Amino acid sequence: MNILTVPITLLRFQYTILRIPLQLVEDQLMSRLATESPARLMYERTLGVLDGAVGSALGDRDTERRGDALTERSDALARAAELDEEAARTEAEADTALETKRKQVQDEQAAAREAKQRDVERARRREFERKQAAERDAEHRKQVATTNADQRAAQRTRAAEAEQRAEQTRLRVAEKAAGAPARAQLKDAADKQDEAADKRARADRVEKLAEAEKDKRRNETALNG
Repeated sequence: MNILTVPITLLRFQYTILRIPLQLVEDQLMSRLATESPARLMYERTLGVLDGAVGSALGDRDTERRGDALTERSDALARAAELDEEAARTEAEADTALETKRKQVQDEQAAAREAKQRDVERARRREFERKQAAERDAEHRKQVATTNADQRAAQRTRAAEAEQRAEQTRLRVAEKAAGAPARAQLKDAADKQDEAADKRARADRVEKLAEAEKDKRRNETALNG
């Protein structure tokens, strides 16, 4: 046995003993942390570097390879964590940009809808005002037409009444003119009837006197005979 191998073997044994508590910390504490936890990755990388350095120094290829593997694994996980963090940050930034863009689009759409709604409301208001103006104008024209029609009707009524009064006056004048001869004839006839009646009354009286005279003479003749 080479005399130099004895101290190296001893050092290897001592490191193995020294590493036991470090491995216990790894097994009992660090293993409870997430695989990509920064504290666990830092501890494992430190342990890997230590194993690699000691293994290289003592010629312990197994320890060196174990340390290198642990270091590479820690670096890979750390890089993966960094990449994940960067991806998450990029995704968050993208989400933020997308949300900002979506919010901008929504705001623009809302503004467009509001502008369109305002335009529609203005159009409806103008149409309503136009209809009201048209209705007022139509009502005014109707009132004017009604007033003019009433005035014309009143004028026609007054003219018809005046014509009727004039016609009645003409009829009365005509009747009066036409009835004058008849009234004269009726008066003459009435006078003649009165005269005839008077004559008949006188004749009746004369006749009665004559009869009385005759009766008187007959009585006298009878008395003298």
